[in-house]
Amino acid sequence: MNELDALVDSARASFEQAATPADLENAKAQFLGKSGRLTELMKGMAALSVDEKKTRGAAINLAKQAIEAALNARRQALADAELQAQLKAEALDVTLPGRQRGQGGLHPVSLTLERIEQIFGSMGFDVAQGPEIETDWFNFTALNTPEDHPARSMHDTFYVEGGSASAPNLLRTHTSPMQIRHAVQHVKRHRDRLDAGQGMPEIRVIAPGRTYRVDSDATHSPMFHQCEGLWIGENVSFKDLKVVFTDFCRTFFESDDLVLRFRPSFFPFTEPSAEIDIQFQTGPLAGRWLEVAGSGQVHPHVVRNMGLDPEHFIGFAFGMGPDRLTMLRYGVNDLRLFFDGDIRFLSQFQ
Repeated sequence: MNELDALVDSARASFEQAATPADLENAKAQFLGKSGRLTELMKGMAALSVDEKKTRGAAINLAKQAIEAALNARRQALADAELQAQLKAEALDVTLPGRQRGQGGLHPVSLTLERIEQIFGSMGFDVAQGPEIETDWFNFTALNTPEDHPARSMHDTFYVEGGSASAPNLLRTHTSPMQIRHAVQHVKRHRDRLDAGQGMPEIRVIAPGRTYRVDSDATHSPMFHQCEGLWIGENVSFKDLKVVFTDFCRTFFESDDLVLRFRPSFFPFTEPSAEIDIQFQTGPLAGRWLEVAGSGQVHPHVVRNMGLDPEHFIGFAFGMGPDRLTMLRYGVNDLRLFFDGDIRFLSQFQ
């Protein structure tokens, strides 16, 4: 075995002993580095003749190629070993069932809103939608709310940019403005009939949607939902209100023995006005009176702001909180759970 063959065998043995890529690079430097053994042999060719340089150079190149081939083979072997170790450490059990994307569902409050719309839809009520940024006129003035009413203060109402000092814009505090908006449009569509003394079709509408007030605790949220209802005609009485809302509550809660109480109250947009309480006869809430809505005959000033003559048109209005109804229907005792976005909670309603 000549000197070059021995050098190649030594390089192969050194490369095989390298356990890591860093060890392999150190071994490479011993043979192929600037001061490596193969490099020193090439430097010694300076003293040889031309013919000897050709022969010696060819032999050294062959040795260099053999060493580089051994180096690359060991590099690949180390890379393969590292990959196998990684695959073993991160092994997947292919016998396990695959992960599936869960099926989504409606939010519990959305389920309640749909249920409300379906029940009132079966009674002939339309559904109206409107802007959440309202004008002071629609939100307060048109609903007969006086200038000094506490609801107009910053303690209850979120005022926003736009409008003017005398007519500011705000986040609506209830969906009652839609009563005015819908009624005004209804009157415009039937103005010719009204002017001709032919009357007009009754206004029968509910207005569900988001509302905003400066309030936050276990039973209140700065953003919450409301559903207003309105029925205006030439002969709509408080009795109609009691029949409609009683039927709604018993259908919503699927309880024919549910008892309702209309308790005298005050609202600027109705006269007379009443709070509506319900009482379950069975279950964990049995025997307790629970407030669910406000209601009353529409105030003559509000009827007039709709563009109608209160001497000929009369009706009732009510406003309820779908969030509260959802809490009662599903037995939830903290309103904030509906808006925390906890999938564990929300998935129970799918």
